[in-house]
Amino acid sequence: MKKPDRYIFPAIFTYEQGQEIAVVFPDLGCATSGVDDEDALLSARELLGGYLALLEEDGEEIPAPTPLSEVKVEQNERSALVDVFMPSIRMAAVTKSINRTVSLPAWLNAAALEKNVNFSQILQDALKATLGVQAPAAD
Repeated sequence: MKKPDRYIFPAIFTYEQGQEIAVVFPDLGCATSGVDDEDALLSARELLGGYLALLEEDGEEIPAPTPLSEVKVEQNERSALVDVFMPSIRMAAVTKSINRTVSLPAWLNAAALEKNVNFSQILQDALKATLGVQAPAAD
């Protein structure tokens, strides 16, 4: 069975004076927090993706999300839908190397070979810097 590319679940954001914004996914029973709305949303997406990836990996059933209109909140709470794009989450867990063919000008290739440059490492470092990402922890 094909896994969905995107999940969307309701979350409850709780606001308490002098505290981080708490974020709870009532359908999943997991929670996180953030220092402001943006940080709370990013933390919620990260948690949602990681939690659902674990459920998928373990073969556990992922519950149907409650419709946002049915989520009950208190006066200091707000509900919102949080989405996560799973292909990138799933691929982040894959640490095996793959081969890529790249094209270089002949003069640049010659200069790099003369200096004993590790092409793979340079490309990996440049891609991580360009994308602003770090390698996931090895299993």
